[in-house]
Amino acid sequence: MSTILVTGGTGTLGVLVVDRLRDAGHEVRALSRHAPEYPVDLSDGSGLDAATAGAEVIVHCASDTRGGGKDDESATRHLIDAARRAGTVTNIVYISIVGVDVVPLGYYRTKLRVERLLEASGLGLTVLRTTQFHDLVAQLVDTTAKLPLVAPVPGGVRVQPIAVGEVADRLAELAVPTPSGRVTDMGGPEIHTLADLARTYLTATGRKRRVLPIPLAGKTYAAFKRGGHLTPSHAVGRGTFAQFAATRGRER
Repeated sequence: MSTILVTGGTGTLGVLVVDRLRDAGHEVRALSRHAPEYPVDLSDGSGLDAATAGAEVIVHCASDTRGGGKDDESATRHLIDAARRAGTVTNIVYISIVGVDVVPLGYYRTKLRVERLLEASGLGLTVLRTTQFHDLVAQLVDTTAKLPLVAPVPGGVRVQPIAVGEVADRLAELAVPTPSGRVTDMGGPEIHTLADLARTYLTATGRKRRVLPIPLAGKTYAAFKRGGHLTPSHAVGRGTFAQFAATRGRER
């Protein structure tokens, strides 16, 4: 079995990847600033040399979503440098997003730059692009539903959400010593408008709001309306957003 390092090992996706890899019998090092065994700060690279020593595979899940990804490039540079010093890493598995090369959202552009950094590193690389997680759609609706009567969402935007657990399954499959390069994109099983998904989620969670589709302006909105973030030919996911919403409803 391999020694595998998972960045962002305590995050929504990373924690599931760690569980799956450990269940498969691998030695897994889950990295975060406050990890008891391998505390790592990717922003300055501290702790990375100890964490990467002897590792064969790195699954790179860490991302600065709240900051729009502004620190992801420097974090990845620190990771690449540490992997080179370790001399044992043969595969870095990176989770990216469908549409990073066509949707001019700042966070997407950063993800694309990180892909290119890894490609140019000379290290073995596997890149998986997926559509948005169910959780992200729910987070957006939860935010807009804080208003008392309406839940505004971008009008005319379709979404193809996927279950985060299914993405974790795929990353665990790819976390092997032999790199695969850019693998086939992974999309959710269904495509719906964001407005329809918002209605589904609000109904399932027992909240009465009128969903209000609002037209926006700009190149990013236009790219989302064109469906640059969708992959209908790779709708391999199984869990639907309606199933996810029903589960969330039972948890409330």
